[in-house]
Amino acid sequence: MANEMTREGYQRLMTELEHLRTVGRDEIASRIREARSFGDLSENAEYDEAMNAQAIMEARISKLEAETANATIIDESDISTEIIKTGVKVTLKDIEYDEKIEYQILGKSQADPDKGIISDSSPVGMALLNKKIGDTVTVELPNGATVRFEILDIAK
Repeated sequence: MANEMTREGYQRLMTELEHLRTVGRDEIASRIREARSFGDLSENAEYDEAMNAQAIMEARISKLEAETANATIIDESDISTEIIKTGVKVTLKDIEYDEKIEYQILGKSQADPDKGIISDSSPVGMALLNKKIGDTVTVELPNGATVRFEILDIAK
């Protein structure tokens, strides 16, 4: 499945990936060399810590490589405000609490619910896709709760 993202989001991931491949790997290699100089590796906490940091960084590099390899850049000029698609901003009304909520719907690698950015593969994101202003959607959340939203606006 393609990972849809904005050009800015793609560039941010590529910048992080390039930094990890160059500066990050150099820093870890330096830490490992320094830790090795302390002697016996079997009881060398600095060496174990550096190796663990290397594994974490390499896992992040692999994840970024997969996300960028499968990326589809959203052309913001092609975004329509007729129906909800990845890339739009939506204003919803939580019917139960009579509250307005705003979300931007993007691919999973750019999701940041604390900033109002939800994934198109999240329960709310999937429920909203292809809906129009005035539609009401019911979403079953992972915790078993159900929420109902009325779509008030769709914007770029």
